[in-house]
Amino acid sequence: MKDDRFYALELLLAAKHIVKDASSVITETSTPLVREALLKQLNEMVHLHAKTFHYAHDKGIFPSYKRDLLIQMDIHQGFKAVHSSIDTTQV
Repeated sequence: MKDDRFYALELLLAAKHIVKDASSVITETSTPLVREALLKQLNEMVHLHAKTFHYAHDKGIFPSYKRDLLIQMDIHQGFKAVHSSIDTTQV
């Protein structure tokens, strides 16, 4: 489950960045063939993002509609990040 959370959130983030970048490039291109290819990639990434989101939501990995739980998870991840970055061997 721990690995599922990591990979699902990484995949969500990657798909989101690809959607954003592809959208930006589409507005800059003037070649119809390139635009068509980018639009296809954009649509595929939007669908991948949706599938990944629903997987994460259904598994309880990303309870996006439960604000209090999301805040608790963020706080927990923040504490883990802070504590894992402290090197006690140097103290």
